[in-house]
Parts: sequence; structure tokens; C-alpha cells
Amino acid sequence: MELRLLRYFLAVARENSFTRAAKYLHITQPTLSRQLMDLEEELGQKLLNRETHYITLTPEGMLLRKRAEEILAMVQKTEAEFNSIGENIAGDIYIGGGESDAMNLVADAIAELHEAYPDIRYHIYTGVAGDVMERLDNGLLDFGVLLQPVDIARYDSIALPVKDKWGVLMRRDNPLAEKDSVTPDDLRGLPLICSRRDLRNKSVRNPYAEWFGGYFDKLNVVAVHNLVHNASLLVERGLGNALTLEPKNVVRDKLCFRPLNPTLESGSSIVWKKYQVFSRAAEAFLERIREKFGGQG
Repeated sequence: MELRLLRYFLAVARENSFTRAAKYLHITQPTLSRQLMDLEEELGQKLLNRETHYITLTPEGMLLRKRAEEILAMVQKTEAEFNSIGENIAGDIYIGGGESDAMNLVADAIAELHEAYPDIRYHIYTGVAGDVMERLDNGLLDFGVLLQPVDIARYDSIALPVKDKWGVLMRRDNPLAEKDSVTPDDLRGLPLICSRRDLRNKSVRNPYAEWFGGYFDKLNVVAVHNLVHNASLLVERGLGNALTLEPKNVVRDKLCFRPLNPTLESGSSIVWKKYQVFSRAAEAFLERIREKFGGQG
């Protein structure tokens, strides 16, 4: 499978048209169509639904689009690493993490490193732990910032000296807003918007479920979120109350946050693949992290 064919396929997937994709690629439409028919034959799967004026992806085509994007991103990352080899420390560093206080510490390290090595460029990916770990495993990220609890045994890691507090994001006109904190009984029967990461996280110990006790499986969950910004829009419209880490950028005039009682906090670690071969830029970043937060642990 040639990289050229993957680029052709992604162009068609993006444009939903052989005509527009061929124009973008500067090749003829018959050539493009023939090349993708050859790709389908090579893979033994139909990738495209060819309508008169529109192209859509089959389920197999959707899978290939995801893999092709990952493959070409890895190629781009590898080329950038080799192009940055030289006397100066430069190049690209790829870091993934969720919306947590731990990212403030990572941002501090980035700002300090930028002073010393201004030619390093940073790519920040925001996602939940599962998404970050998948991209780490596929080589698309150099580092991940993961909120506990999560199984990080297959990675090298450094614990970050910060804890995020769990609580409830609610409207200010909610009666619970008059309280300083929220108990499990306060939430019994109320419409809740929960993180998909913590709602059914059975792979590791789930203190989130332990906090609710015996009625965790009976929660009135009306929506599930992975990042809190969009969940806050539902809270604002009265759909429910969002169980989340203390947000730093979504508390508006209509919204407020109240911590859980008993207190529930989560630590974070910065992780990377074991036996990872880093670029010089990524090595410099890791060294700065070790200087600020200690060795492996």
C-alpha cells in the first residue's frame, strides 16, 4: 500500500467527490478513480459508495480513513524529526492531555523550554485518557498527561504534584448552589451529565463509583460527555448537572461549581512509551520535566 494512494483516498474522503479531489491533487479524474479501484482490489474491500454526484465512505472506508490519517501523521512526524537533526535543538513535540490542572504545570515547562529553545514547536492534543493512550500507543504523541485512576503500567511516568477536585457544575438558580458542597444524597434522582470515562470504567478501581456508593448504577444519567465545555452548554440550558473536575474556563454568569463532600480528588502523571526513542527536542522536554517534578515514578 503506497502512501500516495492513502493521500488520494483521504482527498476523496474529504471532498466527497472525484472531480474536486482530482482538481486538488492535480491529476485527472479517470486516473484518480482507477487508482482507488486498485486500492479497493488490493485490500479486498469496497471503500467508497459511488453515487452520481456524491461519494460516501463504507464502514471499511471509515476504518481506512482513520488508519490512513494515523499513518500519514506518523510519516510527517518522522520527517520533521529527521529534518530537525543538527546542532540546534529544534523540531516538534506532541503532547496530549485532558482539561485538568496538570496541564498548567506542563504549560509552565513548555514556556520555560521555549525560552531556551525557541525553535521547538508544540502540538497539543486535548482528549480523555483512552484517546490519549491510543495516540501514544500508535506513536502519534510523545507524551500524555493522564488523570488517575488509569492503568499506566505499560508506560514510563512521572507523577505531577497537583490534584484536581471533583464536583458538580450547575446553574446558579439550582437550589444546590446555595450549599458549599454536594453529597451523594443531594444528587439522588437528579438528572446528571457524566464523563464517559468514569461512568463505566471497570478496568481500574473507580473511586467515582465508590463515592456514590450502592446506587451508582441507578444514577439518572441524561447525557454523557468527554470534555466539559460542551457539557456546560447542556447544563446552562437546564438539561442536568455535570459531574466533572473543577472547570477553569466554563463557569459563566449562569453557572457555578460546587465540590463533592466527602472530597474526591484525582492526581495526574505525565507518561511516555517504555523504551521510547525521542527526538532531541522531546529529550529536552523530558529533561525539563524531570528537573521540575523529579525522576520516574
